[in-house]
Amino acid sequence: MAIQERKPLLLDFEKPLAELATRIDQIRQLAEENGVDVSDKIRQLEARAVQLREEIFSSLSPSQRLQVARHPRRPSTLDYIQAISDEWMELHGDRCGYDDPALVGGVGRLGGQPVVMLGHQKGRDTKDNISRNFGMPYPGGYRKALRLMEHANKFGMPIITFIDTPGAWSGVEAEHQGQGEAIAYNLREMFCFNVPIICTVIGEGGSGGALGIGVGDRLLMFEHSVYTVATPEACAAILWKDASKAPQAAVALKIISHDLKNLGIIDQILPEPVGGAHSDPLKAATTLKHGLLQNLEELNCLTPEERRQLRYEKFRKIGVFTEATH
Repeated sequence: MAIQERKPLLLDFEKPLAELATRIDQIRQLAEENGVDVSDKIRQLEARAVQLREEIFSSLSPSQRLQVARHPRRPSTLDYIQAISDEWMELHGDRCGYDDPALVGGVGRLGGQPVVMLGHQKGRDTKDNISRNFGMPYPGGYRKALRLMEHANKFGMPIITFIDTPGAWSGVEAEHQGQGEAIAYNLREMFCFNVPIICTVIGEGGSGGALGIGVGDRLLMFEHSVYTVATPEACAAILWKDASKAPQAAVALKIISHDLKNLGIIDQILPEPVGGAHSDPLKAATTLKHGLLQNLEELNCLTPEERRQLRYEKFRKIGVFTEATH
């Protein structure tokens, strides 16, 4: 039985691309049926399709970038780890009786150097998403992350984290288990670690759930990822009691990479393949690996004391502004 290719999942702003692709296929089929050479016309249309894709993805609005960041086929933490690591072994459990599948991690080698890598993990389909709670960790997930980071600090291994969550799970059970305390404890401890810490927003970085593994010496961010204090839908519901105003909230929140770079919150933007990371995952992984190795080389030249001080100063500067006087 022939293996069918997966049908592409189109976002609403990609419809013109789909229509053009359909037109190209129709012309090609008609040409074959009638024995007509239309190769020049096909090349023109294919060139137009490439140009149109570049135009669309170079001018996405914040709400459209959020759609790309949430794309179900966007590479996940485990995808990137398997693509960039020389070796990899996942470790499980928070040593308190729980192993949260929404936050994964383990030990491996990156560029020949032993490292600990961890991050949020979403599912690929409905069943997988339910089992991984849509990438929203319970307190046990953050305690597992802390256990792995403490292991890294003890043995002098750099910490690499991947951020991709709409936020920590806010259910009653999570609150009973100490969600706020678990995240706050991680924040405090990450400021104290001696080893280099590099955090990368690979998809959706939301609220305290992202910050729970987001305190680092360097914060990288993929071009079409988002990083925000609250989802635009939640912000719109709070401010205007109307979730349909999420696009307006997305603009006001400054959630996209270029705005965050200008604000000094992130350190480096990682370019994505035209069409988003899901259009060419291997190319995106190569870009990520290069960025991580470059920053890791720079951080390895610093002493633990210098790293801790710069880490502290980096976060102290976030949100600082000067009020003009008249």
